[in-house]
Amino acid sequence: MGLLSRRKNKKFSYQPRYFDDKGKGNPFEIKPMFDEFRVTVGNNKGLKAKFIAALNDFKHNQNKEANRRILIIVAVLLIVFLVIIDFDLSIFKRK
Repeated sequence: MGLLSRRKNKKFSYQPRYFDDKGKGNPFEIKPMFDEFRVTVGNNKGLKAKFIAALNDFKHNQNKEANRRILIIVAVLLIVFLVIIDFDLSIFKRK
């Protein structure tokens, strides 16, 4: 405890509990789990490029049940939106 010397910081050799230390990257880097399987994640700069990538991912998706589920959800939300804004559906009927 000297008057003119500064206190040194303590050094710890911290090893994360569940880190596999076989050289598989940085344990402190947070990366989403499924980014390596997604096509829509990346350096897409424009809105058009993002939309085209999302459509291609939707078309070439192996899980057809998920595609059907997304279409049903979008249709239900569209119908609810049209009911909320009081859209008149009679314009689609023939006279």
